[in-house]
Amino acid sequence: MTVQGSDGESRSTTRTIQIDALARVEGEGAVTIELKGGRVEDVRLRIFEAPRLFEAFLRGRGMAEAPDITARICGICPVAYQMSACHAIEAALGVEPGDRIRALRRLLYCGEWIESHALHVVFLHAPDFFGCESALAMAALRPEFAQRIRDSLALKKAGNALVRLLGGREIHPINVRLGGFHRVPRPVELAPLAEELKAARDLARDLVKWVGGLDFPDFEQDYDFVALRHPSDYPMNEGRLISTGGLDIAMDEFLDHFEERQVPYSNALQCRKRAGGGAYFVGPLARMNLNFDRLSSEPRQAALETGIAWPCSNPFMGIVARAVEILYAIDEALRLIGAYEPPEEPAVSCEPRASAGSWITEAPRGILFHRYEIDPGGLITRANLIPPTSQNQRQIEEDLIRFAPSVLDLEPDAAAWRCEQVVRNYDPCISCATHFVRFKVVS
Repeated sequence: MTVQGSDGESRSTTRTIQIDALARVEGEGAVTIELKGGRVEDVRLRIFEAPRLFEAFLRGRGMAEAPDITARICGICPVAYQMSACHAIEAALGVEPGDRIRALRRLLYCGEWIESHALHVVFLHAPDFFGCESALAMAALRPEFAQRIRDSLALKKAGNALVRLLGGREIHPINVRLGGFHRVPRPVELAPLAEELKAARDLARDLVKWVGGLDFPDFEQDYDFVALRHPSDYPMNEGRLISTGGLDIAMDEFLDHFEERQVPYSNALQCRKRAGGGAYFVGPLARMNLNFDRLSSEPRQAALETGIAWPCSNPFMGIVARAVEILYAIDEALRLIGAYEPPEEPAVSCEPRASAGSWITEAPRGILFHRYEIDPGGLITRANLIPPTSQNQRQIEEDLIRFAPSVLDLEPDAAAWRCEQVVRNYDPCISCATHFVRFKVVS
């Protein structure tokens, strides 16, 4: 890479920025950036975690097993996998569980958003803005940072409590089934959660204010944001897929517009737009940009009070979108608890038939696509799961292409650390992304 000093002389001609192991992300990955002649020659987000082959595990298994099997893909966002699996198979079977089960599923999703976002915002992402390697190092800087971590744990605890009550346990829930739940809570069981959530709401409101005042790099980019949009709700389980680029399609048209590709340096497929193979951006920032008017009044006001102009195209400000979504999820959970009426039955019947179905839900990190093909006896013959991180991989690489020239004057370790922050903007779940890999056996 060519670096021009104040005297106009070249200080170097080539440079490699190497991140051998990404920190504060779920899973194992690395980044290599090759620069030459003042230009970025190549960027590789190298995901080397072993592929986990969940699509293969699902083939030949009963359709009713899908929610429990897919929940094991991720310990942070198992609810997202269960919801996408249930909805996709129910769509294949022509089953609609009804408004009361819909409300419970949305409440369960609120719990996952709260606990996942609280973990990322304070423990994984915030240390970047204070030059710290970890949340513990950040806490050692100032007493108020230590309190911030305690508050984040309280937020995560409230989210975990929702997942535990509705899902049966906090990690890899076991109470979700096709058509609904194995058991639904009694109203008296939800009352203590409402009190915990009311206390958490004050913490969430303060968190939005805090992250909104962080010192963000100037990195506005032109993105194609993609997210669900519902006629009335902030999207979680339902809606059409839209984008800032003009896309507006039904969920089952996803594969007509997007495709996965294997790249030689990664054990995770990269999903790109079919038209031109371009990158796109999913996640909280995309959701807020495309659904700001669907936020309830208090989260919307909190977002405006940060002084950030929405829609926002600076990925470093994704931390603010996540904090706003915590506040929204708490508000929505309280609304759902207040209006709760148990369904007559915990689940509706799902009778097998030869069919195929697709669905998308909004995982904490963005849209999660599932498609299943089912035989007449209810066995899964084919499954296709496309996680959010698979969809954001190419966009992360493009961000690094644009960002790397800004760190030319830094020492190698400092330059690598700044580039690593670009990756963490997306809260990548690498373990989710390594669900599949195509390979050839050569004799």
